[in-house]
Amino acid sequence: AGDRVAVCMANCPEVLQSYHGIWRIGAAVTPLLFLLGEDELRHALSDSGAAAIVTTPEFRPKVLAASAGLDVRCVVTGSGDGAVSFDELVSGPEAPLASVDPTGMAALLYTGGTTGRSKGVVLSHDALSTAAWSATLAGVDDEHTVSLLPLPLAHAYGLLVSVMAVHAVRPTRSVLMRWFDPVGWLTLAQAERVQVSAVVPTMLRLLTTQPLEDYDLSQLQRIVSGSAPLPAEVLEEWNRRVPGVEIVEGYGCSETAALASTTPMGKARAGSVGTVAPGAEVRIEMPDGSDAPSGVNGEICVRTASLMTGYWHDPEATSHAIRDGWFHTGDIGHLDDDGYLFVVDRMKDIIIRGGFNVYPRDVEEALIRHPAVAVCAVIGRPDIEHGEEVVAFVQLHEGAQVSPAELIEYGRAHLSAIKYPREIRIVDQLPLTSMGKLDRKALRGTP
Repeated sequence: AGDRVAVCMANCPEVLQSYHGIWRIGAAVTPLLFLLGEDELRHALSDSGAAAIVTTPEFRPKVLAASAGLDVRCVVTGSGDGAVSFDELVSGPEAPLASVDPTGMAALLYTGGTTGRSKGVVLSHDALSTAAWSATLAGVDDEHTVSLLPLPLAHAYGLLVSVMAVHAVRPTRSVLMRWFDPVGWLTLAQAERVQVSAVVPTMLRLLTTQPLEDYDLSQLQRIVSGSAPLPAEVLEEWNRRVPGVEIVEGYGCSETAALASTTPMGKARAGSVGTVAPGAEVRIEMPDGSDAPSGVNGEICVRTASLMTGYWHDPEATSHAIRDGWFHTGDIGHLDDDGYLFVVDRMKDIIIRGGFNVYPRDVEEALIRHPAVAVCAVIGRPDIEHGEEVVAFVQLHEGAQVSPAELIEYGRAHLSAIKYPREIRIVDQLPLTSMGKLDRKALRGTP
């Protein structure tokens, strides 16, 4: 009880077995993405003080290298192959259900880390349960019985789904993908007659590169997109090619147990991440600390019972993030007159050019409408004259050809003089994080 146990596997039933086994004895889950590099993995194991790590044979060499010199026991699925055998643990006697403090730590999640080392987010049993009940009460999947989950269970959203299953109001069937690939997603959606799926925007974009019309998606009713803003162009293409499927966005972060706003069935609003989730509160804060009027952008702040206890061993960061009970997300957005939340960008990503704010998402959504552009990411670089200059990294559709100068002119024609990029770099592949989001930190390190 009280120990942290890391779980580092691709999606498989053993992940869920591990989570619930760890919780049963009163220990805390530390989910780690299997895509983490050896240094990142070692940082999480060392920082968390994990007593053990559960993994699969394919990742065992990396886990052993990352945990060398640390007091971490390794549990491997199957026979164990010299480590502790997962199969033996599962077939052994059932542990008694521990009596735990509901405010005690249930999970220690390591954030992606926009800058520097990732931080550990402490979530209590109450926080996870509250988020699960909130999503259930919001009726997010009320009409659906077959869902397809390609998101990693090691992510905050996957953790939430594993708890939601405990609170399910009626029996459901989940189809778990080991990891996402567009052909596999479409094949499973057709074969299993899937009704709902949760994705990130990059997954949706990759799906649009496939012959969607060749698959029977007649049972598909709803796709929930989260973790990053959904480009309007991707949404429009889905609506054109797969009519009748409701595409909605939700909003949350690791610090709020993946939940702050949801979009109930049939109530989607274009560009919005929905309305405030049951039991949560959202306010938009201006730089002077006052509440922003309706429609005015400011920092999104959340107050909810599913809020983190704090950052692991970092009271300074905790007190900076949580002020007067409100978690300051670092995201920029606004609420409309009906309480729908719109996320504009990350505060850290805003480019200040000549004293004017430039939101990368505005520039990206304009450039992605060019027929040759598949994906783009916009960052700011230091500039003596303007403070910062707008730079766009562009990935083209296969076989497409366009010059940087042509794209700059396209941007000039579709954006204001403040916003259009003065520099465009065409790349073979944009860097992505382990969750499939654009990795702006990697781009900022590009010479």
